[in-house]
Amino acid sequence: MHPALSIVFFTTSSGAGYGLLAWIGLLAPIGALPLTRPFGAVSLVLALAFITAGLLSSTFHLGHPERAWRAISQWRSSWLSREGLAALATYVPALAFAGLWLLDGTGMLWSACGLLAAAGSIVTVICTAMIYRSLKPIRQWDNAWVLPSYLMLAAMTGALWLAAALSALDVLRPAATVLAAALVLAAAALKMAYWRSIDRNSAVSTLASATGLPRNRTIRPLDPPHTEENYLLREMGYRIARRHAAKLRRIAALGGFLAPLILLALAWVLRGGAASALLALAAALTATAGVLVERWLFFAEAKHTVALYYRGEPSSDAHSLR
Repeated sequence: MHPALSIVFFTTSSGAGYGLLAWIGLLAPIGALPLTRPFGAVSLVLALAFITAGLLSSTFHLGHPERAWRAISQWRSSWLSREGLAALATYVPALAFAGLWLLDGTGMLWSACGLLAAAGSIVTVICTAMIYRSLKPIRQWDNAWVLPSYLMLAAMTGALWLAAALSALDVLRPAATVLAAALVLAAAALKMAYWRSIDRNSAVSTLASATGLPRNRTIRPLDPPHTEENYLLREMGYRIARRHAAKLRRIAALGGFLAPLILLALAWVLRGGAASALLALAAALTATAGVLVERWLFFAEAKHTVALYYRGEPSSDAHSLR
């Protein structure tokens, strides 16, 4: 599939924002986070900024962005509509949570708003993942690892930005660093499992099976359906060279998982101060950049079954050598 930059940015930015909002909404009401106004302002503004930037970016992928509101009308059958509704609904408790915090109105209502904002964040990320997980013609997305991977990457980036916000305000919370490091390891394990899965599993359909012949028989079309690139080939038959995919996987793994772990370890050793805050911020930034690369690959490596007709190749790992 064509990796549109607007969608790549949307899934990365909103994932980090919802992950951060979920952690704040879950941990603040139980007293695991500082309840000061500066921390509330910094952390919640950061979360809402990530979410809003991502949602606005997603509208640029539409042919008519001014009609984006219509996307929520098909919520009974469309995960995209459910995602839109969940995203809009999450703003209500999130803004109330932030407003009550800044007004020093912490209490039962404030706690309820935080928990509702966390629940809305989780539901929205699930809906985003299910947009792709529900597409059976794309083997790389019709995969059991997609949903847990999306959730864990959102939780990971959210926890890293939470640790960065705490460090920036010089609030020592060793548990936040431990949580972020544990989530980096968990997200890395899920991502590796996903990559192994799509590499090992072969395509369900082949050119032979599509014509009712034994699936292993070699089929060679006499004439191609088109003599030049068209919309379907650009959007659903995007090809990336194997060597480029392998290189980008290494970049995603190093930037998204290994580098943040090293930076978190260094921040842990320093235990506070400007250097520790800079290291925590660098960990969050490198992880977010690594997820951007991972998300680009998530689209680029996916191939729609329609490529069988247009390219005469299986919808699995037929990469070009350009």
